[in-house]
Amino acid sequence: MFFYTSKLLVYFTRPSNILFALALIGIVLLFTRYVKFGRRLLAGSVIVMTIAGLLPLGSLMMVPLENRFPAWDPARGAPHGIIVLGGAIEPEISAARHVVALGGSAERMTEIAALARRYPDARIVFSGGNASIFGGPREADFVTPLWENFGVARGRILLERDSRTTAENAWMTKALVQPRPGERWLLVTSSYHMPRAVGAFRRAGFEVEPYPVDWISTGEPHLPGMPRSIAGGLNAIDTASHEWVGLLAYWLAGRTSELFPDPVRN
Repeated sequence: MFFYTSKLLVYFTRPSNILFALALIGIVLLFTRYVKFGRRLLAGSVIVMTIAGLLPLGSLMMVPLENRFPAWDPARGAPHGIIVLGGAIEPEISAARHVVALGGSAERMTEIAALARRYPDARIVFSGGNASIFGGPREADFVTPLWENFGVARGRILLERDSRTTAENAWMTKALVQPRPGERWLLVTSSYHMPRAVGAFRRAGFEVEPYPVDWISTGEPHLPGMPRSIAGGLNAIDTASHEWVGLLAYWLAGRTSELFPDPVRN
């Protein structure tokens, strides 16, 4: 139930979807006796949509998410294992085109090439099924040939194929690898997604060391430049909102250890 509820929540809490829905309601009201209110609603939603898309609000919302966990420090030595979370592979496109189609979070998949060479004894795990409500091909089914092209031996790769959410990533990966006390595991995911991912793994009782990738913002406190397009600006806001809403929803549902997980566990 949580899976389907979370997916509906994601859709109906995206700012761009809300603004577009308000604009549609405004258009419908133009053909009723509430025409004056419809005009105001339509004009207001279009104006807000335009301003939100032109201003760098998405980047500003990203900064605290991406700055929460710093880049991993290799000074502590080699890890026992490396976990890569799904979200970078487009499984439907990959299945239809018979290729490995990577999306906007491609660094989750490509960073493993360097990590596998640097730490040849580390176990490598990919966690990701299909996050669609309607199901379909699973991300994990396309991982092995891609990583083999990077020089990663097939025998080093473990696949967790059933998770659909970050919380399921955590619980199912723990069940798969059964980490031993004292082992050190890296967690590779997008920097803006790292707070929710770390919180979910902590809730599952699996201590991991964050290895953030796929940075979007510069991380600087100054005002960033304007988005290249209104659509791009709205997409950045949607991405950041997804994580902030996800943090709150996970906390309320007891699927994260903290509302905004800290690098040093409290």
